[in-house]
Amino acid sequence: MKKILSTIVALATTVSLFAQGWPSQYEGVMLQGFYWDSYKDTQWTKFTNQADELAEFFDLIWVPQSGYCGGTSMGYNPKYIFTNYTSSFGNETGLRTMINTFKAKGTGIIADVVINHFQESGKWVVFPKETYKGETMQFVSTDVVKNDDGGKTKEYCDANGYQLSQYNDSGEGWDGMRDLDHNSANVQKICHAYLDKLINDLGYTGVRYDMVKGYASKFTGLYNSTAQLQFSVGEYWDGNVSAVTNWINGTKVDNVIQSAAFDFPFRYTARDVVNNKNWAALTNASIARQSAYSRYAVTFIENHDTEYRSSSYPQDPIKADTLALNAFMLSMPGTPCVFLKHWLAYKEEIKQMIAVRKLVGVHNQSRPTTLASQKDYFVSQTATTKSGKKLIVMVGKVPQDVVDMRANGCTLVAKGYHYLMYVPNDMETAWCDKPSGEYNNNVSVTLQAITATGKQLVYSTDGGSTWTNATDGQILNFNKNTTLTLGLKDGANVVGQITRNYTIKVVEPFDPYPVTVYVKDPTVAPYNWTSVYCWAWDDDKTLTNSKAWPGDVMTETKEIKGEKFYYRSFDITAKDYTFNFIFSQKGTPQTLDVMGINKDIYLELDALSGDKYTVKDITSDYAGINGVVVDEVAPADPAWYDLNGRRYEEKPSTPGFYIHNHKKYILK
Repeated sequence: MKKILSTIVALATTVSLFAQGWPSQYEGVMLQGFYWDSYKDTQWTKFTNQADELAEFFDLIWVPQSGYCGGTSMGYNPKYIFTNYTSSFGNETGLRTMINTFKAKGTGIIADVVINHFQESGKWVVFPKETYKGETMQFVSTDVVKNDDGGKTKEYCDANGYQLSQYNDSGEGWDGMRDLDHNSANVQKICHAYLDKLINDLGYTGVRYDMVKGYASKFTGLYNSTAQLQFSVGEYWDGNVSAVTNWINGTKVDNVIQSAAFDFPFRYTARDVVNNKNWAALTNASIARQSAYSRYAVTFIENHDTEYRSSSYPQDPIKADTLALNAFMLSMPGTPCVFLKHWLAYKEEIKQMIAVRKLVGVHNQSRPTTLASQKDYFVSQTATTKSGKKLIVMVGKVPQDVVDMRANGCTLVAKGYHYLMYVPNDMETAWCDKPSGEYNNNVSVTLQAITATGKQLVYSTDGGSTWTNATDGQILNFNKNTTLTLGLKDGANVVGQITRNYTIKVVEPFDPYPVTVYVKDPTVAPYNWTSVYCWAWDDDKTLTNSKAWPGDVMTETKEIKGEKFYYRSFDITAKDYTFNFIFSQKGTPQTLDVMGINKDIYLELDALSGDKYTVKDITSDYAGINGVVVDEVAPADPAWYDLNGRRYEEKPSTPGFYIHNHKKYILK
């Protein structure tokens, strides 16, 4: 293998035409499996646990850069790409398990690839040394472009005896890390080996290239043609259609395009529709509307670089009609990429939209036709070239007479605020209003017959062994896990079948309870902090009184087993609620993020990781069973339980350990 890697650059000129960047007539839907600081929701283990649900709706899931970056990171400061895959989202074992679990279910994982720039190790142009398949992989100073950081890197190198590349950057510069020169044979060797690692070792299905404006498009073509990538999408961040299609054409090898691109013009059109309150703008040009390029358009409504992050960093979010815009995107050509925040917030409706798209068979080269275009509304029909089926989407405030005219001979299959989705009755299929998924306590399902010939609607809850006649509009209620199969009776056969899997979760009443975060005194040796600050947040807001970093100074202390602890209490307000925490000495130094807290926890500072301290969980040494405190005198209060779960109507009179309000007390 060492010999293969040594000659891979030479082999790059011998290109197979099978690597074409994105499949033609592709019907898949992609999920962007992260948002900014999605450290809890994007854990590899969490995705693995959701594989059955996600794989039913998504064919591709794009995840963050998975190599080690030196601490908490979204992955855009790569440091190790061969030997260390412990990231903010999990370890290498968890990563491989996630990839393989989804692959077995037919869903590919897309890697985020950051090769425009790289993080140095200690010195300005000194990089980590790694080994892959017996060969050394290390960027050197001459792999850095001559004009890096506006000339600052050259000043450093001149003063410290390093040489840079003879070439300036072949694209846009990015300050803060070293921009790589892709003319370098060493850079090319490492990039080829990196793709081999991702695809052939870790098992990724394809890649998303970050900041492809940073280097010439021909290099993306070079890397992809050698790696034989079936799925590749570049982040060419530009709202101009010609600029993006020029980049796509620039990836050609032997006149064959090697990569798709994110459809930023489509996204900016969606934003402008909302900002200008003008639905007619949906006719604006996008990559997906170009018949020659729709195959290579990955459409999206929002991503981690456009979403709202905070009042101090608002970015450029879509401020209204998120669902209507998703319905439009999922009805159009191109490969739609759903944003994780949208999926989490509107899961049931987005599932139904995806199910409609897949029912019709809309693919990345289907052709849309505008049926009505007004400032207040827009109506479009997308026809599939493979099956001849079509999908009508209406968005905005569509007048009833327009609905009646355009939906004539069609059935409504999905609806919500400012959107309607219809399919023709001659689809001859069964349908229902509830997609597969988890529902609290019960689910009510409305059955539909989409038929132009009056076929009998039937359903089954035993996998099709027994069929029961139903009527259009009939409602079925389920309060236990159920697999529902629907179809249309056609003589002795049942055609147009669909299957929905409903998981019923029994929701117990929740009693909010307080939890406390303790940290062993860091103001003494060996840390000798002069103060202790806390910064706490959850998925929606900052929890400290001071909304600006570094948060609040901690003053409350408690002695436990002879040790002094600083502490702060918070309320757990829902069953699945968790929050996150950072300790610091008024900002610096600080600890790494402590994530997913939902019970009392005792911590102490440990070793430095870069410029941040790791923390050690010492709860078992200072708390009782299940991490709850034991050094409090119990108040007089009903509903006490002993450790065997026996309930007392009032506080027990005998000394011992008892549970009350989610805390463990010792009676004295």
